[in-house]
Amino acid sequence: MKACGIIVEYNPFHNGHNYHVKKARELSKADVVVAVMSGNFLQRGEPAIIDKWMRANEALQNGVDLVVELPIQWSLQSADYFARGGILLLQALKCESYCFGTDAASEFDYQAFGKFVKENQKTINQTFQQLSNPTMSYAQTMTEVYRELYPQLLLTGEQPNHVLGLTYAQENAQYTNPMTSIPLPRIGASYHSKEIHNEIASATAIRKAIIEGLSVEQVVPQQTTSDLQAYQITWNNYWEFLKYRIIISSVDELREIYQMVEGLEYRLKSLIYEANSFEEFVQAVKTKRYTQTRIQRLLCYVLLNIKTSDIKEAWESNYLHVLGFTENGQRYLKEKKAVIDYPVLSKIGKKEEQAYKLTVRSDKVYQMGNPLILEQNFGKFPIRSNPL
Repeated sequence: MKACGIIVEYNPFHNGHNYHVKKARELSKADVVVAVMSGNFLQRGEPAIIDKWMRANEALQNGVDLVVELPIQWSLQSADYFARGGILLLQALKCESYCFGTDAASEFDYQAFGKFVKENQKTINQTFQQLSNPTMSYAQTMTEVYRELYPQLLLTGEQPNHVLGLTYAQENAQYTNPMTSIPLPRIGASYHSKEIHNEIASATAIRKAIIEGLSVEQVVPQQTTSDLQAYQITWNNYWEFLKYRIIISSVDELREIYQMVEGLEYRLKSLIYEANSFEEFVQAVKTKRYTQTRIQRLLCYVLLNIKTSDIKEAWESNYLHVLGFTENGQRYLKEKKAVIDYPVLSKIGKKEEQAYKLTVRSDKVYQMGNPLILEQNFGKFPIRSNPL
C-alpha cells in the first residue's frame, strides 16, 4: 500500500483542510492519507482550541486514514524543528510522498531547493554567520542568506505556508530516500486572513469568529461544528496559571526554561505585574527581535515548566502515538509495523509515561484549562473510524 503524508494542526479542522486531504489522495494516487498532527500545544505557541482526540476524529471523518500525534518536543517549536519532527515521523511511517499547502507567489521546485541546502550547508552556515545581526531574528537572517545564495527564492515575509514548505524540503532532503513533495497552492483565504467570505476560510478567521460568538457552520464540517459546542480553549484559560508560574519562580529558575535567552527572564518578571490579560502581556514583552509567536512559545514553555534538558531528552525518545485510523489506515499500519524504527503506541500506561513524560505532563496542564476536557492519555485507545 502507498501512503501520502500530511503534517497538520487542525485548529480546528475546516473545509480548507478537507480540500487538502482530498487533493493529497488525488495527486499522490496513494492508497492512504497519513496525518502527523500536533497534540494539544501548537507551533505558534498556543493551546489547541479543542483537544487532540476531537481533532483526530474530525480528520478521520473527513478523509484521513491514519492520525499519529506530533509530540510536544516537535509541535511547540519554530518552523525548522516543527518540520524536522513532522518529516521524521512521516519517514518512519514509510510514506512515499507528502503534500503541503503553499502560498508561494509562483511555481517553485521544493525538491530542488532541499537538494541545494543539503549540498551547500557549509556555505549557508558561513553566510549566516556573516549576516548575523543582533537586531534581526533567526528567520529574518535566514531570509537574507537565501536571497544571496538562492536568488530564485522570492520571500515576501507574508508567506508562512511557503516558508514551512521550504523547511519541509530541507528536512526531507536529508534522508537517503526522500519522499516526493507535492505542493498544493492555497485556495480561498490567506493564512492570516481574519474575515470569513466564503466556504473556505483561514483557521485564524474561524477562531476569531468563534471567540466573537459567530456561526462557523459554513466553513467547517459537521463533526467540527458539533465538537466546538463542547468547549473552546484559548490562552485566557491558562493566564492565571502562567502569572502564578512567573511570579513564584525566581530569575534563576526562569533562566533554566527552554529558549530563555538574553535576559528575557528579567523582562517577564518586570512586566507580569502590569498586564491584565495574556494578550496585553505578550504585547508588552515582544520586541522587534522577539516576535509575538516566539514569545508565545516561550510562555508555553514557562507554563509547562519545560527546560532545555527536557527537550533534548525527548528528542532522543521518538515514538508514534496512534490517535486513530480507518479500516484502511489500520491495514496500512499493520503492513508497515515491522519496518517502522520507532515504538508504535496504541495506548499510554505507566511504563510509557516514564518514557514519554513530557507529552503526558503537558497534557495534564492542558486538561486544567477546562473541566470538560477529558483525560488525554491514560485509558485512551486509537479511534476506530467509519467515515460518514
